[in-house]
Amino acid sequence: MTLIAFELSGEHPDIPVAEVIGALESEDIEFSIQYRFDQVLIVDISNANTNENTDQVYHVDLVSKLSKRLALTWHIINVLGISDSTLPDIMNMVEDVDFDEPASLTYKVRAKKIKRKSPISSEDIERKIGGVLYNKGYRADLVDPDVRYRAILTDGKCIFGRVLASVDRGSFEDRKPQNKPFFYPGVLMPRLARSLVNIARCGPGSIILDPYCGTGGILVEAGLMGAVTLGCDVQRKILLGARMNLDLYVPDHSLMFQDAGNMALKDSCIDCVVTDPPYGRSALIQARSLDILMERSLKEIFRVLRPGGRAVVVSECPVEEWAVSANFSVVDVYIQRVHRSLTRRITVLDKLQ
Repeated sequence: MTLIAFELSGEHPDIPVAEVIGALESEDIEFSIQYRFDQVLIVDISNANTNENTDQVYHVDLVSKLSKRLALTWHIINVLGISDSTLPDIMNMVEDVDFDEPASLTYKVRAKKIKRKSPISSEDIERKIGGVLYNKGYRADLVDPDVRYRAILTDGKCIFGRVLASVDRGSFEDRKPQNKPFFYPGVLMPRLARSLVNIARCGPGSIILDPYCGTGGILVEAGLMGAVTLGCDVQRKILLGARMNLDLYVPDHSLMFQDAGNMALKDSCIDCVVTDPPYGRSALIQARSLDILMERSLKEIFRVLRPGGRAVVVSECPVEEWAVSANFSVVDVYIQRVHRSLTRRITVLDKLQ
């Protein structure tokens, strides 16, 4: 059994978990969920390989791919032990760990308490685990260590392991909407857009469609992962802005000026769809026209999506009735409160036939 822990951001209770699962599924990785704690997901990677440098069993290529595509994860960790969160239990668990790195390698230990769920100080845990490593012949290096260890305290448990990779969340900050060549208010932030692309099981080579592409933020995140990007919109000014943004980040893209309810695309030609329709954001859209807009576009999305494909739709009101009418299977609905006057619904839909 090879246990891999994903230390998740606390931005939403469920979306970071769904993102990891979608990314693993898109990479065709055999896995099973072993534990789910607050901000920690632990999976068993069944088809891992062996890294000869550390003699630890895990899939190096997989970890590298995941660290480059995930947005709502902090660290990916090779789990060495799990214990109750009392200090004696933690120390007994660490003492039993078979540290097989060469003695010449240096280490650094960091501890994280999720939502301050433990009375033990992080500094005490770091110092005592460091003492175990020191007694085993290893030497600390707090600046540039060869190996990083991490202890996470959550839900009465301590998860201890070796950090395999960390997610560069700063790159998403660099791509904030206001930092792009063309800016329009009310669009998704890059981390959320990337997470939705992962939930849609989009990967390198996948053909992804955003039929309401707006300024292209979703397509930018998909394109940076190696997907084939296709966007549509009926506002020429916005579509030109999307081109400016995509030209900067994903030069190889396709944009079409067309109605999402009547797309010039063949049946079953798209692998996945991620979109944030503009309903509720314009006084021009009345209740009746909103019904027509969503009914037409979901039927078209179903038509162009391949069997087994997935669509992720962001909305401000329920779309499940329209989705079921279009023959979609509703997988999940995530509620995200943005601010007092905006609550998003993220609906995950599968085309089973």
